[in-house]
Amino acid sequence: MSQLVETSSEPDSNGHFGPYGGRYVPETLMHPLKQLEEEYFRAQNDAAFQQELTYYLREFVGRPTPLYLAERLTQELGGAKIYLKREDLNHTGAHKINNAMGQILLARRMGKTRIIAETGAGQHGVATATVSAMFGMSCVIYMGALDCQRQELNVYRMKMLGAEVIPVKAGQQTLKEAVNEAMRDWVTHIRHTHYILGTAYGAHPYPLMVRNFQRIIGVEARAQILEREERLPDWLVACVGGGSNAIGLFHPFLEDASVRMMGVEAGGLGLVPEKHAARFQGGSLGVLQGTRSFILQDENGQIQATHSVSAGLDYAAVGPEHAFLRDQKRVDYSHASDEQALDAFTRLARMEGIIPALESAHAIAKVIQLAPTLGRDALIIANLSGRGDKDVAQVADKIGLKMPR
Repeated sequence: MSQLVETSSEPDSNGHFGPYGGRYVPETLMHPLKQLEEEYFRAQNDAAFQQELTYYLREFVGRPTPLYLAERLTQELGGAKIYLKREDLNHTGAHKINNAMGQILLARRMGKTRIIAETGAGQHGVATATVSAMFGMSCVIYMGALDCQRQELNVYRMKMLGAEVIPVKAGQQTLKEAVNEAMRDWVTHIRHTHYILGTAYGAHPYPLMVRNFQRIIGVEARAQILEREERLPDWLVACVGGGSNAIGLFHPFLEDASVRMMGVEAGGLGLVPEKHAARFQGGSLGVLQGTRSFILQDENGQIQATHSVSAGLDYAAVGPEHAFLRDQKRVDYSHASDEQALDAFTRLARMEGIIPALESAHAIAKVIQLAPTLGRDALIIANLSGRGDKDVAQVADKIGLKMPR
């Protein structure tokens, strides 16, 4: 039996994980956030709501996702046995649908008829457009204009699903600006609109709520590895943008002292200001878009530009629960560069026949480094948070693949 460690990772009544989290929003959003919190806790304890969510996750999303042994990658690296939690096999191609499904059911329960969301890599936007189409709700997706260009496939997917996609041309034209516009929309249309925020970030109750909708990843992985190996893994590895796929995998294992965990941020072009999105490497404590956490900002508190080859990790802040778990030394946080992520992308494709999302490739990059340092009896679970269809054209251009003439 695994030794237990006392790691309380539940927010207080105001949504604080230690010094992180909380609600830092305009007064007009305080009441709807409290209303959302109350309705969420009612739904969490409502057997009918949970049964409906389980039904759609099984019958529509395709859960449980497999825990797949990456045999060739394991043999090539010559160390730990590597398992992949295949969130890329979910309907719509990523873990984002787990949270989107939970929140659309909550929105319907609250009588909302219009859905808004932000998206970076486009996977959350696609998931939100998908569930909105399912339940006949109008849907508006805010996406940075730069992200619209590099994730053009997902823009088309959202539009085909009936969503209105609004390119945001302010600032850096990426995820931060998309969140700003979504929040402005929500303030204006609060009565009939629900904001399906896509990651474990933002004002309370979003970090808690999104994490709980994503816990299914770790719950399944725990049962699957015990069935396959009759013991818990030695390491869990996941990429961290806002942090929902990572906290979804980590949370069910937090009390198991034998299980180490690594979150992987975007190292971009190097740890130079405005060339990366590794908040724990170059960030400081601050408030951004509703919550208190580690943020990439200058000495005057101005938010710095970020960079990553991955649109989904290109964000100036990290989820508050991750900041808390780092303080507690329960989770290690590292980073992978653009170059390392691109190498991991192509290696997994060519060795396992799996094309990962560029976000997930950051986690695979760390697995490639970690596995050879461990014995052959060690076990790693890496969260393959999404598939790379959306990234193929961008990666082909980066690595010099040409179309045949």
